[in-house]
Amino acid sequence: MGCNKRFAKLGIPQTEEARRAYRELIITTPGLGEYISGAILYDETIHQQQRNGIPFIKAITDAGIIAGIKVDIGAKDMAGHPGEKITEGLDGLRDRLQEYFQMGARFAKWRAVIAIGDGIPSRGCIEANAQALARYAALCQEAGLVPIVEPEVLMDGAHTLSRCSEVTADVLRSVFNQLYTQRVILEGMILKPNMVLPGLTCSQQESVDEVADATVNCLLRAVPAAVPGIAFLSGGQSGELASARLNAMNIRFKARSPWALAFSFARAIQQPALELWQGKEANVSKAQQALLHRAKCNWAARRGEYKVAMEETGA
Repeated sequence: MGCNKRFAKLGIPQTEEARRAYRELIITTPGLGEYISGAILYDETIHQQQRNGIPFIKAITDAGIIAGIKVDIGAKDMAGHPGEKITEGLDGLRDRLQEYFQMGARFAKWRAVIAIGDGIPSRGCIEANAQALARYAALCQEAGLVPIVEPEVLMDGAHTLSRCSEVTADVLRSVFNQLYTQRVILEGMILKPNMVLPGLTCSQQESVDEVADATVNCLLRAVPAAVPGIAFLSGGQSGELASARLNAMNIRFKARSPWALAFSFARAIQQPALELWQGKEANVSKAQQALLHRAKCNWAARRGEYKVAMEETGA
């Protein structure tokens, strides 16, 4: 729930209280636990409370949702690698993980960011991020937390679908090589990858089915079957497209996929609700309905049961 950038675009004050109110809107959405199994919190969020004094983490757990925590401290410019990022946050992580576990978190998340461009990603960037992800994952499992391993190949750029597929496969192979090296139990982690997509400014934008095929075929070649679940990030896709693409994967590969193909979307679930809310108390109910609708659509897509008609009826 990295709110500030999204708040700024909509003219919502970027204050701790506004962020708290928005998170309360999400957490108190009636029925959300029927469609969402986990919520990734920020350090700020895990310490916050509802207006009635109930800690957010208790409210989430009571709603039947498992609480998780984002533990990296962000992607920083990588020394010697112009245009590339390295994710930081390993220092002191062991102690932080123990504290989060005691507070009630049961999984964690760490995001690595890989850009495609002229001469990038470099081997140095891929390997450094893969090693950090693996060291984070090992520390999580030591602390009793399930690591969500998130290597994100960004959508920005004019690269083709096939170039994204090539880079994504390369990144995933490096990540799993490091996970093996760091003795991470694959059965006790979740992978959170990007879908294989053409760059946002690429002139050729493939169909929903072509994206589904490219994505799962790439994963079949690079992700061990021991991993129980793959929860895709949305990475800037629209809510409708993200749902349609996930749905196509679950229809087309149901018999062949060794992992559960699910979703871990932020923008593609929250954006419609945020736009309706606009920071105003009077809009909370409408915003919650929009949030629940997107959650239902993705719940259906996870089962290969999503229909475009659901968007028109709000069913």
